Formats: sequence, C-alpha cells, structure tokens
Amino acid sequence: MVRRIEVTGSGGVRLAAWEFADPPPAATGPRGPGGILLLHGLLGRAAHWAQAARWLSRRYRTVALDQRGHGRSGKPVGGPYARDAYVADAEAAVEQLGLAPVTLIGHAMGALTAWQLAARRPDLVRALVICDMRASALGTATQREWREWFRSWPVPFATLADVRQWFAEEDPTLERPAPARGDFYAEVMAERADGWRPLFFRRQMLQVREEYARDAHWEELALVKCPTLVVRGLDGALGRAEAHEMVRVLPRGRYAEVPDAGHLIHYEQPEGWRRVTEPFLEAVG
Repeated sequence: MVRRIEVTGSGGVRLAAWEFADPPPAATGPRGPGGILLLHGLLGRAAHWAQAARWLSRRYRTVALDQRGHGRSGKPVGGPYARDAYVADAEAAVEQLGLAPVTLIGHAMGALTAWQLAARRPDLVRALVICDMRASALGTATQREWREWFRSWPVPFATLADVRQWFAEEDPTLERPAPARGDFYAEVMAERADGWRPLFFRRQMLQVREEYARDAHWEELALVKCPTLVVRGLDGALGRAEAHEMVRVLPRGRYAEVPDAGHLIHYEQPEGWRRVTEPFLEAVG
C-alpha cells in the first residue's frame, strides 16, 4: 500500500511525499525506531524508488519525497532552487513526518541533499547511503552541455512509447541502448493536450544543477559523523578513485559497487543494489 502525504517545505512550498506501508512479515517482527527517507536525483521523482521502497517497508517506515521542482511537488516560478532550500525541505520532511532518527538514502542530487542534511543536523540522522554522487564539482562547462541536451529533446512526444524509444535508443548522448533509461524517463512525463511533456521545467532544472556544478562538497562530507555507505555503478558518474576518496574522508565511510550498473543504480539493477545496501542497513539497525 502506498499513501500520499503533504509536507510543507522551506518557504511554504508544498511537497508530495509517498509512504510505503506494506506490513512487515511476522518473521521480521515490528519496524524499528525512526525511518527511511528516499531522495531521488535531478529530473527524478519519488516513484523511481518504488521497487526498493517495497522491500524496505517490510522492516522500516519508508517514505519517498518528490523534491521541489520535481514530480507532484511545488514548482515555484521564482524558486529558490539553491542547495539550502533542498536541505531545508528534507529537514522539514523528517521532522513533520516523525522519521528521526532517520536513515537517508539518496541518489545523485538527492545524495548530496542527504549528506548536507546529515552534516548540518547530525541529531536527526542515524545513517546515510550515497548512490552515485560526486563530491567534486561537476564543472561549469557541463551546464552548457545540459542546456544543449535539453534542446535536443523532441518535446512534445506523441506517445509514451516514443519517450521510451528516444531516451533508450535515439538520445545522441547515449553510447549504447539502455532500456531501463527509457522506462526511467517515461515515469517523469505527463500527457498534455499536445502530447507527453516532462513533469519538471527544464529551465528550473538547470538552476537546480548550477550550484553543485560549480561547487565541491568535500568539507560537508567530512562533517558527516553517522555510518555512511558510498555506492557506485561500475559505469556510473562516480569513478572508483573518487568514491574511495569519499570513503576515506567520511569518518565512518564504507564502499560498495554494483556490477553492470550505470548511473541509475537502484532503478536499472534493483537486485544488485539491494545486495550491497541491505547488509549495511541491517548493521546500523
């Protein structure tokens, strides 16, 4: 069972959260204290965590958040879309939903939000899972690349099948076909009068990305005191050397990698992601 919950984020922005409440099997006993908050990456939505959330919810209270500008959450025209707003939104979700001491699990941009919150509010956070997010600045030149990529999208798409085909096979940035990627982007489209369009505004997404494209976040990473698992896909955005350096910088860092996975680790290789994540979660309680 999944139910939608409304959260009031920073500045009064309306945020949509989704609680996965499958009853725990008798063999596992009741859920423990605190809960899990799942934070998607840039262009993503809470629904991308559905498969992971269903097994997590058997043991933990599990909530996935549509972050501002994404999914069914508010998309204020004037923002803000700065890092502080995203961290404040996640903090509000943890406090309003009574999830503390929370385990934060974030993918890409959501992972950065998670470790920034863990650094600023250690009293709220029990543990942290970082999925394929770099601590180094991505580089301001990548903003131009993203702008050009957005312009290449043949929006509106006539059908969802066209969405899947373009992002899985025809996207000029692809090196090889990626069916899971097509499914991923189909989930962030909505049907309009003229066809299928993204649930987000691409201009706002560039604003979201600008700060972490420009800035590195090693100092905040070093302030994370809770147990932290850094997970990368072998073909993802986070290189092995940088991932190991992140683990070294983290006071209680651990490392894991998922074979045959790219950037969308938990989405394209859910079983592999579970194999490396579940032991860590069991160890931290």
